[in-house]
Amino acid sequence: MRIAMIGTGYVGLVSGVCFSDFGHEVICVDKDPAKIAALQAGRTPIYEPGLEELMAKNVAAGRLSFTLDLAAAVAGADAVFIAVGTPTRRGSGHADLTYVMAAAAEIGAALTGYAVVVTKSTVPVGTNRAVAAAVAQANPGAEFDVASNPEFLREGAAIDDFMRPDRVVIGAETERAKKVMGDIYRPLSLREFPVVYTGLESAEMIKYAANAFLATKITFINEIAALCEKVGADIKAVSKGMGMDGRIGNKFLHAGPGYGGSCFPKDTKALARIGQDHAVPMQIVETVIKVNDEVKRRMIDKIEDLCDGHLRDKTIVVLGVTFKPNTDDMRDAPSLTIVPALVGAGAKVRVVDPEGRREGEEMLPGVVWSDNPYGAANGADLIVILTEWNEFRALDLGRLAKKMTHARMADLRNIYAADEVRAAGFTDYVGVGR
Repeated sequence: MRIAMIGTGYVGLVSGVCFSDFGHEVICVDKDPAKIAALQAGRTPIYEPGLEELMAKNVAAGRLSFTLDLAAAVAGADAVFIAVGTPTRRGSGHADLTYVMAAAAEIGAALTGYAVVVTKSTVPVGTNRAVAAAVAQANPGAEFDVASNPEFLREGAAIDDFMRPDRVVIGAETERAKKVMGDIYRPLSLREFPVVYTGLESAEMIKYAANAFLATKITFINEIAALCEKVGADIKAVSKGMGMDGRIGNKFLHAGPGYGGSCFPKDTKALARIGQDHAVPMQIVETVIKVNDEVKRRMIDKIEDLCDGHLRDKTIVVLGVTFKPNTDDMRDAPSLTIVPALVGAGAKVRVVDPEGRREGEEMLPGVVWSDNPYGAANGADLIVILTEWNEFRALDLGRLAKKMTHARMADLRNIYAADEVRAAGFTDYVGVGR
């Protein structure tokens, strides 16, 4: 199959590279000359384990290429995927479809024969029909179908998620479109990974409903964690006991500083707005959004309490600022709420993150970046673990404690046991829900 992938952000690049590894011919398109130049030189604009190597393999095999020329990529394609950004529109909560609709119009103008125009971006219900109208308006004689193919990629594990998915969701309404999509995903169906065919609106809703449910699980366990702190329970034991119930499952039940990233914040807001627009308020989702914001602020209170009630002139080392480990993504990370609050209260903040500095330097002004936790700990008053990178899971706690003026730790990911930390020389330790 010949595939054009419009957009080389996280979803577009990972999907394009993986499709090429299936054996398809993939051309990835972007409007950013610097990004395309970097890709053509073999450099990925995002950090994702294994992506750069897989990209190089398929470029060398002649199956994968990058271009600024959308028309050339679309001409003769069997399928054209739209994988551009849909950020939250400022002030309204709606997903901003500006890039999606612009891409649809350009694709329509460039079509030379039958193709399936596939929306890979996360879009509100009804968007695929609007895409179809935009393509038809740009090229009234175009022969095409539209399909919805939402992504379910976890940053840091995206390649494995693509190659071994829980399911592939395809919203399509003609047999011709279903056949094209089936051929594209044939390598997965041959290995018996589930492929779910449904209507356009159902496919669009599946993506939002799934992300909102996962965000709800995270927020629920964070609320239970707050109660555990008051009643003397341990959230780790509670989560383990809950997760053993097959109806609940153990994933997304880890207490922490709240969810962030490229999907959950914007998708919960968009779903809440869709509900409001259709007079079906998403009351649970709206509460999840509110509580998640409160969780982040509660972490600031924890840190302040550990610093004797005031942060001014305290030297605080923050370990991890990306929204999760194994990614350089800073979008809506808890650090973007917590770190500026510390700086604003007069703390001297030092940051260590294996991959976050490239984006973080601009997004977190007023902090000092360090290369390793031990150098950053010199003379520090507090260590805050904010992202559970593997590098932070096996620290020499005794060495850290000896370097600090006041050996205190706020472990906001619960990766250490309190007894272990205190035995290493720390005088104070707090976790979440313990």
